[in-house]
Amino acid sequence: MNKKALLAAFFAAPLLLSACHQLPTRTAETQSHSTDQTQSAIQKAEQNKKAVIDFYEGVFIKHQVKEYADRYIGSQYIQHNPHVPDGKKPFVDYFVGHFKENPEAKSIIKRAVAEGDLVVLHVHSTQNAQDAGVAIVDIFRVENGKIIEHWDVQQAVPAQPANSNTMF
Repeated sequence: MNKKALLAAFFAAPLLLSACHQLPTRTAETQSHSTDQTQSAIQKAEQNKKAVIDFYEGVFIKHQVKEYADRYIGSQYIQHNPHVPDGKKPFVDYFVGHFKENPEAKSIIKRAVAEGDLVVLHVHSTQNAQDAGVAIVDIFRVENGKIIEHWDVQQAVPAQPANSNTMF
């Protein structure tokens, strides 16, 4: 190392130490607050997931559409499925009619994931015992314990898949 580089390093070291000394540190109090917020968010997501699962099973397995819609759907309900209108009453009307036409219909939850105000379900939906069914990903947004928004993506279960993996 040449003399100029040695002098530069000698004079830069105190500046670097001074800058590092001024960096904010996390106290036990701020770490505890952060941990509390994280735990609260995790608990809220788990509560949302539990509510959505109860709603889904009540509607799509028990066919108790009105009862579970009244319990879990908010006063404002935004629907992104192009076949179902916005609102709780149109949801109830649509699925009451659907289950009258398809009394054996059921939707079995295979996976459930929650993050923040979103709950995602991976579902196998069939109309009857002979139906191969549809794979559905349902996404719900929950606010104050009520479902206020819904999206879904659907894919038919093929009779002859190109691989030996199942869709579930």
